[in-house]
Amino acid sequence: MKIRKYDKTDVNQIIDIWYTASILAHDFIHKDYWEKQRTAMRDTYLPMSETYVITNKKGVIGFVSMVDHYLAALFIEVAHQGEGYGRELLDYIKARTDHIQLKVYKRNQRAVNFYERHGFSIKEALIDDQTGEAEFLMEWRKD
Repeated sequence: MKIRKYDKTDVNQIIDIWYTASILAHDFIHKDYWEKQRTAMRDTYLPMSETYVITNKKGVIGFVSMVDHYLAALFIEVAHQGEGYGRELLDYIKARTDHIQLKVYKRNQRAVNFYERHGFSIKEALIDDQTGEAEFLMEWRKD
């Protein structure tokens, strides 16, 4: 397992991982929403983020994207979820900063639990403007 900064050759894999995992984790949001976000992910969000990928022998299996102290994305290939890759990426980012904020859909209980297990706390309940879904603003601070 290796973590490295992403490069242009990783983009299609990153988008596929994000799209497939988003549909699974957010089955309460119609998949057309995620399909419409693919171009923005590639052309806007990835270029503006500091993105790292985690790889195994087969290639890229997950990624994390940061914008300053905001965790914009953390996704693991569906077949490899629950194997510790998300924790590895999160630990990698936590070692490089003193605080992180993120937003997570309230109905994505698996993700809420993951972040709480890794030291994040809920700071505020919000409504996502684009989807109308309830979400939490969560935060982690280095001790």
